[in-house]
Parts: sequence; structure tokens; C-alpha cells
Amino acid sequence: MSFSLLDKPNPKPIEEKIVTLHGISWKQFKTIEAQLENNRDVRLTYLSGVMEIMSPIGAEHEYVKRTLGLLLEAYMRAKGIRFYATGGFTLEAPGYASGIPDESYCIDSRKEIPDIVIEIIITSGTIDRKELFKPLRVPEVWFWKSNQLRIFQLQGDDYQEVNHSQFFPNLDKALLLLSIAHPDQYDAVNEFVEIIRQA
Repeated sequence: MSFSLLDKPNPKPIEEKIVTLHGISWKQFKTIEAQLENNRDVRLTYLSGVMEIMSPIGAEHEYVKRTLGLLLEAYMRAKGIRFYATGGFTLEAPGYASGIPDESYCIDSRKEIPDIVIEIIITSGTIDRKELFKPLRVPEVWFWKSNQLRIFQLQGDDYQEVNHSQFFPNLDKALLLLSIAHPDQYDAVNEFVEIIRQA
């Protein structure tokens, strides 16, 4: 009897888990961060004494993140919007906040602080992730959760929810969500580009 990898049942998707710790000093956070710097399966977030540890990063999280990124980049290229994809890197207000967005973009020119950060929420934690980026005055924070997309724009000292991005006022959010939910990523991007080119 022969047996191949194709005969194996599909493994269950990996479930993301978040552990929240309170009363953590900035020094303690930086010590833990340094100890885990080579562990790519763990993501740390810190805000004013609260630390979240998320592990592992699941396949659904990564798939949605990349699909949304591909769609946005296709939109910007089709519309001639100059952009710089800056990915996920640590944004930090020393002593107060530290977090890594899932994706980030600078519009028109490359900047130290991105214009847009994107968060894909599969498992919710207790930290308000808008607060992570407020001290750095990131202009927009986008959240995708359960096939809903919410856009928050920094207005004065607080983030306010808006219907459209200031950077893409003509982007159809409903079309973007339909494309993210498309069963095939490659086809989703192609069909999305065809629609926006005809608009």
C-alpha cells in the first residue's frame, strides 16, 4: 500500500493566542523583548504598563494581510499614486508604547513614520491598538476584523473613524472587502484591477 503526502488529512489551522500581563515596566518589557528577539513566532505589544504576547501568527492572519496589501498596492499603481511599502516594523514611543503593525505604507515619499498602518485582527487583545500609534501621530490606522474594514484618522489628538481614507478618497471600501473575501487571491487582484481601471 502506497502512501503520499496528498493522502494526509489537512491539519487544523493554528490558533493564535494572546497573553496579557499588567504592571510591566518599560525596562522589564525591553528585557523580555531582547530575550525573544530571535523568536519569529512571538509578537510583543506594550502600552503604558500592559504587555501582550501573541503567538503564533496564524495562516489566516498572514493570508488576509498579504491579500489586503496586494490589493492596495495594485490600486495605488493603477491610480498612479506613489507609495513606499514599509511592512511591519517596531514603532515605539520610548517608555510608553511599542508595537508592530501588520503592514504600513508611506504615501508620496518615504518617511520615518508611515502614513498608514494596517492591523489584521483575528484574535483580539485588551490593548487599544490606536493608542500605540497616537504618540507617533500616524495619520491613519486601518483595522480588518471579521471581513469588516474600519479606518481611523488622526484628527487633533484623537483618532476618529471615517468612511474613506484621506489618501484614497475614491477607493471603494465595499469592493476592497469583496476582493479580500474572494476565494482565490490571484483572481481577486486581477478582477479588482480590471474594475478600478474601468471606473
